[in-house]
Amino acid sequence: MTRHVIHGIGVSAGTASGPVVHVRPAPGFDPNEAPTTDATAASRRVTDALEQVATGLEARLAKASDHAKPVLQATAMMARDPGLVTAIDGKLGTGLGLTRAVHDAVEDYCAMFESLGGYMAERVTDLRDVRDRTICRLLGVAEPGVPDLRSPSVLAAHDLAPAETATLARDKVLGIVTSAGGPTSHTAILAAQLGIPAVVQAKGITDTPDGTIVALDGGVGEVVVDPSPADISQLSERARRRSAALAGSSGEGATYDGHKVALLANIGTAADARAAAAQDLEGSGLFRTEFLFLDRESAPTLDEQTATYTEVLRAFGTRRVVVRTLDAGADKPLPFADLGPEENPALGRRGLRLGMIREDLLDTQLKALAAAYRATGADIRVMAPMVGTVEEAEYFAAKVRAVGLPKVGVMVEVPAAALRADHLLSVVDFASLGTNDLQQYTMAADRMQGELATLLDPWQPALLQLVRSTCEGGRATGKPIGVCGEAGGDPLLALVLVGLGVSSLSMAPGKVSAVRASLRLHDLATCQQMAAYAVAARTAKDARNAVQALVHPQLLDLL
Repeated sequence: MTRHVIHGIGVSAGTASGPVVHVRPAPGFDPNEAPTTDATAASRRVTDALEQVATGLEARLAKASDHAKPVLQATAMMARDPGLVTAIDGKLGTGLGLTRAVHDAVEDYCAMFESLGGYMAERVTDLRDVRDRTICRLLGVAEPGVPDLRSPSVLAAHDLAPAETATLARDKVLGIVTSAGGPTSHTAILAAQLGIPAVVQAKGITDTPDGTIVALDGGVGEVVVDPSPADISQLSERARRRSAALAGSSGEGATYDGHKVALLANIGTAADARAAAAQDLEGSGLFRTEFLFLDRESAPTLDEQTATYTEVLRAFGTRRVVVRTLDAGADKPLPFADLGPEENPALGRRGLRLGMIREDLLDTQLKALAAAYRATGADIRVMAPMVGTVEEAEYFAAKVRAVGLPKVGVMVEVPAAALRADHLLSVVDFASLGTNDLQQYTMAADRMQGELATLLDPWQPALLQLVRSTCEGGRATGKPIGVCGEAGGDPLLALVLVGLGVSSLSMAPGKVSAVRASLRLHDLATCQQMAAYAVAARTAKDARNAVQALVHPQLLDLL
């Protein structure tokens, strides 16, 4: 092939070059299979296949690293999820064939996860891996996966399942490039932990023939197809500089002059908690609890929730864990909490608004969190999503304190909360900026609609002005402000957020090292100057350029 460059998203820093080897694709459902006439017998076959998949995943544990084991266990749990079996049974009951029933049931689940966006949307790779392996079992063919590598190679795929990444031979895999995936996917996290350079969202990589030489930079997300010797040399030098910039990035987060900034992880499951807790970070700034509630016909019980929350808290020991209560509603429908159709679900009864209607769900969750707190004595902080008024903050604070939980907070996701932050913070202990939702509500732009990407740029001055307003409310009341949206994981934007007054940043675990290194290159005064320039800028591009002009030169090696 002629030399060309594919741009994607870098999710695991480092550079590599070598021949492409494509991952064996999944066969998909059988379009010619006979319809189901005996749903009971068909269900037994599917259940057996799912159990074989779960057992096969668990068999990989012996070859997996400690970081990877929780991911394999979590994927095996998906294969054993009773809700998934129920969904497949429903498809079989309509007469669909075996493989089509599995495919369609999983796709329904994936659509629900994708509607949640962010972290939850990236769990669809794990679900589809279970689907593909189950279909292969039903068809009696080899499961999809990485072929035997005879020499060190760069793996290319539409997406790479965490179960495959978890057991890769580091000496044979130079790098990973996928056309799908995201920065907080399990594959991205595992690649970073294994030290394998990786790029996702590299459209066109699947069209590159096996054996083609490629060079990739997992820091900036660049893939050069048929690179020249100069390309490879340049990438190697870039990797050397990045390694030097990251040297010594460990311990607590702080600016050059010692201003503390807690660096935390976003998590969604107990498996995520175990994996994140094994890394050099200061706790979790966002534990999304939705995973417990999804894909179920009935709400999780008090005992179920207590067991999971206790496991998460114990994983982090004395480090903080910030728990977000159930964030669901009309745009994230749950069978057991369906309030009926709404014309505009994103502006409807979601988050705390749902909890105020279905108090049974909120009360059970808070009781479970309180029981987990009593069992562990952990540093737990509980916050509510979609809070917009003081009355809502007072309602939630009273609920949390009534069960004996020590710290209560609110998410700042709507402009009303940012503009009136001082009033909201007068009745709670902290606030956390969900920059993803705050951005879409500020710009009236659906965060799932790629065509609106420019409006969803986190450098938009209007968004930064709302962050500043929230931090001013924090200063006025003496309450800490954190960020748990994707903006916190950007080494450059993190400087602006700290300059605005944010005291903690929560992100995908693999991003912590770069953010920590960035903070240590700059003092607080420089961060504050960057923040002033960014908020005053005319456009998002102007804001970024103004800040980049002030950075320590070494930071450019982390971008």
